[in-house]
Amino acid sequence: MAVVDEAARSPRTYGNWRRPTSPGLLGLGSVGTAVLLGGLIFVVMTVMVAGPLQGLATAGVLGLVLLLLVSKDRHGRSLLSRAVTRVGWGMARSRGSHLYRSGPLGRALWGTFQLPGLLAASRLSEHTDSYGRPFALLHVPATAHFTVVLGTEPDGAALVDEDQVDLWVSAWGHWLATLADEPGLDAASVTIETAPDTGSRLRREVALNVDPNAPVFARAMLDEVVARYPIGSSTVRAFVALTFNAAARPGARKRTAEEMGRELAARIPGLTLSLQATGAGAAHPVPAQELCEVVRVAYDPAAATLIDEAHAVGQTPELSWTEVGPTAHEASWDAYRHDSATSVTWAMTTAPQGLVQAKMLAKVLAPHRDIARKRVTLLYRPIDPARAAAIVEADLRAAEFRQSATAKPAARDILAVRSAAATAAEEAAGAGLVNFGMLITASVLDPADEADARAAVSYLASAARVGLRPVYGAQDSAFTAALPLGLVLPRHLKVPAELRNKL
Repeated sequence: MAVVDEAARSPRTYGNWRRPTSPGLLGLGSVGTAVLLGGLIFVVMTVMVAGPLQGLATAGVLGLVLLLLVSKDRHGRSLLSRAVTRVGWGMARSRGSHLYRSGPLGRALWGTFQLPGLLAASRLSEHTDSYGRPFALLHVPATAHFTVVLGTEPDGAALVDEDQVDLWVSAWGHWLATLADEPGLDAASVTIETAPDTGSRLRREVALNVDPNAPVFARAMLDEVVARYPIGSSTVRAFVALTFNAAARPGARKRTAEEMGRELAARIPGLTLSLQATGAGAAHPVPAQELCEVVRVAYDPAAATLIDEAHAVGQTPELSWTEVGPTAHEASWDAYRHDSATSVTWAMTTAPQGLVQAKMLAKVLAPHRDIARKRVTLLYRPIDPARAAAIVEADLRAAEFRQSATAKPAARDILAVRSAAATAAEEAAGAGLVNFGMLITASVLDPADEADARAAVSYLASAARVGLRPVYGAQDSAFTAALPLGLVLPRHLKVPAELRNKL
């Protein structure tokens, strides 16, 4: 009986996520295998037509190409991919694309503080949902996407029973699965932002509620609390961004911002209500003014104090979408300098291995003393149920092919077949399929603190068993993607992500 009770109290674990793979020989994907077979045929034809010496030279070139594809680092990136990234960064630097200047004396058009990079052509409008709440609608013409941002107040897991946490996780999984049934929804993202508390909100709250007839000792105690409490404290904000396609279906006419605003006005109340069951707390659509403040502070953290002080005295700093960009920025190979801060962004290359518990990312999401402002963004792309079955079956066949390609399969190949079979069984039982990733941005106000921030993120990733690598050569784009704006990165790539996965 004691054994049963102990098993009942054991924490629930999660896992069985898989990286998309494609079948191939010698560790190559389907594209690499095609290159190998086509190259061998070309070598044979060269020997028959031009002679053995020319055939040997052709074979050497083929071997070099295959070596570039087979040689991979611990993050799974091939030598060819790294070389292409380095060449692309060199070309961008030679064109001066890593530098940006805006404002009246800058290079941006109209003398405004226009957002750089992927958000340069974005447009922001404001609409009202069926509950009468204003919400911001971000339009990215390059990908024909519209994004709605929801602000949440997470309840947190402190002093919460394990059963309640399990219910929250289950509800969150169900919420992600239902996103695939949302018409026109392409992606979703969750951003947790931690930053130092300026103390303006506390001062305002105390000033509005203090009794002028209170004892001198009580008022002195409150003044001391207001002065000392913000030191070392932090604020935590959470956002959920939902990205919709402008076309209702493939090949259909792209809708305008007004049309999308009218359609989403009736759907936002249901989305915010369903979020409350996941532990996200009270969810509300973010209006345009608040979204402008979030982006402005992200590019210039020094502006946070001014904005908080303005709100503390009952004033609202009026910001437009053309005024929230940085005055200047400079992107380097592994860092990003923008206005009053220096930021580094990491991308997840390996999800936590094995079985994990619900609090696996608690330390990663929590504030850290060596990082002035930190954003952790989880990226989700729900897969249409009509395509999910074909994807899991193809992944199972690829795993089985790798196992049967040799007489003595490796242990990881055997485990991969079991994991792919479990995923296919769960999908057949009605589970949803979602592609996910993670970006972590650490910002410091003093460039000298950059090394400490890197060490802190490395420690947090190790504690969470997450594989991270800096987004080399694209720090400015990765910084933008980590903002709660719902950018769909695969749509901005020149080489489609589907082709990358097959190399």
